[in-house]
Amino acid sequence: MTLRVGLVGAGAMGRNHARVLSTLDGVDLVGIADPLLDGSLFGAAVVENAEALIATGIDYAVVACPTELHELVGLLFADAGVHALIEKPLAADVPGAERLTRAFEDKNLIGGVGHIERYNPAVQGLRSRLANGDLGDIYQVLTRRQGPFPGRIADVGVVKDLAPHDIDLTAWVTGESYTSVTAHTIIKSGRPFEDMVSAIALLSGGTMANHVVNWLSPFKERSTVVIGERGCFVADTLTGDLTFFANGQITNEWEAMRSFRGVSEGDSTKFAMARREPLLVEHENFRDAVLGVGNDIVTFEQGLQTVRVAAAMLDSAAAGASVEIGP
Repeated sequence: MTLRVGLVGAGAMGRNHARVLSTLDGVDLVGIADPLLDGSLFGAAVVENAEALIATGIDYAVVACPTELHELVGLLFADAGVHALIEKPLAADVPGAERLTRAFEDKNLIGGVGHIERYNPAVQGLRSRLANGDLGDIYQVLTRRQGPFPGRIADVGVVKDLAPHDIDLTAWVTGESYTSVTAHTIIKSGRPFEDMVSAIALLSGGTMANHVVNWLSPFKERSTVVIGERGCFVADTLTGDLTFFANGQITNEWEAMRSFRGVSEGDSTKFAMARREPLLVEHENFRDAVLGVGNDIVTFEQGLQTVRVAAAMLDSAAAGASVEIGP
């Protein structure tokens, strides 16, 4: 069976979606809706809007338009009975994400969120090894996501555009949910949105999470460090590398200090792994979910929880206080 697919949005990320969809087995990219697109893209016809895509008889849609339009466009597809993969974040705010989640549940539709980092080989390997108990108890997750300002982002700041990557992957690799967050933001670019956030969060299993996200760095960094009982993992999602640094054994001949249980530098291991393009893997999994032969997608419910955490970061920064996050 070949699925007919439509795409909304042909910006930087939208064009990547179009590239992957144009060669994806079992999929026919039949149309792209973008008012600024002149001419066809990857052989797909250009249509006026989401309604025109629906009229072509698509089986599912990919939504890669600006964040502020996710809810509006997503609800159009829900009303039409069309499955949808919506780029992260699911919606611009919590009420919008809740409405989308309910709408797709009510119609029994497949809804997925484009949290691409889940499909990065380094993150996939990290989750597998944490689930296997290779690290023992998990103490802390630290993420750094920084780089120059992307001129294409005009409707949101880093908390809604970049931080959802780290929120989702942290909850996913640990299997824990966020219970509270304390965050600080700054605005330096002259736009009305934050350019930097630094956040500390507590997860449901007692793990601490620290996130540094900004558009103010001249170099690009995508790093996730997980510290635990037996050492730490370092995942670099720019290169797809995963490295484990094991705790060494401390030999202490000082009688008064023998009760101190610290760690020292031990062996390090860089894992060899298959490196498939994360966006391709994401699309393969969503296609399979629509066909009913797989369910390895980021669900709307999970995407909703990520929006809740991002909203709590902004609330915390505005109030100058810690914010509790409900289930």
